[in-house]
Amino acid sequence: MNFRIRIEPQGRQIVARSDQDLLDAALAAGLNLPHSCKAGHCGSCRARLVEGRIDYPRGLPLGLTAHEHANQKILLCQARACSDVTVETRLIPRAGDTAIKRLPARIARRTLLAPDVLQLMLRLPAVETLEFRPGQYLDVLLDGGRRRSFSIASPPHDSRELEVHLRRAPGTGFTATMFDAGSDGTLLRIEAPLGQFCYLEGDSPVLMIAGGTGFAPLKSMLRHALETGATRPIHFFWGARTALDLYEDQLVQQWTRQYPNLSYRAVLSATAEVQHSHHQLGWVHEVAAASGPPLTECEVYVAGPPALIEAVRERYPALGVSGDRLYFDSFDYAAR
Repeated sequence: MNFRIRIEPQGRQIVARSDQDLLDAALAAGLNLPHSCKAGHCGSCRARLVEGRIDYPRGLPLGLTAHEHANQKILLCQARACSDVTVETRLIPRAGDTAIKRLPARIARRTLLAPDVLQLMLRLPAVETLEFRPGQYLDVLLDGGRRRSFSIASPPHDSRELEVHLRRAPGTGFTATMFDAGSDGTLLRIEAPLGQFCYLEGDSPVLMIAGGTGFAPLKSMLRHALETGATRPIHFFWGARTALDLYEDQLVQQWTRQYPNLSYRAVLSATAEVQHSHHQLGWVHEVAAASGPPLTECEVYVAGPPALIEAVRERYPALGVSGDRLYFDSFDYAAR
């Protein structure tokens, strides 16, 4: 069964099947609504149900509080229509004004950044260009309609080759294949740019928090801001279990020496020793809140595992960060 979905303030009407998430229906219709993890964790696709009925076949999403649910807030990536509905979403033109393309991309180089983290450099055809915003991601299109999503770690001004970071996963799927030396030169099909986790130009201080390979989209943002001459203060906190997991620690240290407006602190959660002066023990979101810039002055960008996203969503508003200055990218392996 199909239902009519009206989306405001865009003024668009689309059709969604009863077995289709509202976000998927919008993306299929070419409407790039705010979203990130697609798993119901990050809350980026939060919208207000104005009229009609929806259901959550997989249960109430973790990224939606009981208070929000009671006040007609919904997550588009999990909600399915049970009638014709009208929803009101955030309008973020900075990401929606880039065309989504399907392109071939060849693996130009592979570099092992850590025992379980691989850097892929994907070369686009000479006749093709890809416009994107710092922080967006791409999908690798696999057989059988399957997809794997990876944040673009390179900045828009250096996009002839797209950089992505892969963490080794158990099994013999796509990621395991990419760690195989035989994958050099492989031709992939990608769709990009996707997502609305994007760096916003401005003058306010910026707080960036990464957990593990959540460094990838923040690397794109950092390179964009620093290499295009931004002078706003940027405070970067990278959380990991051990120092070995900070797979580009030396590169970030080099940036701090090169750009005086960048500060950096690494936060380790599973080690008993601090190896360098910029290392600290603890949980990265707690260290950033305690020793970073005043949160009320900052735009906050957070990328990493769902637990980190949820911790920031729960705590930071109480510390004075308004919801419209919090931006999330939840790295949920199963969803992507």
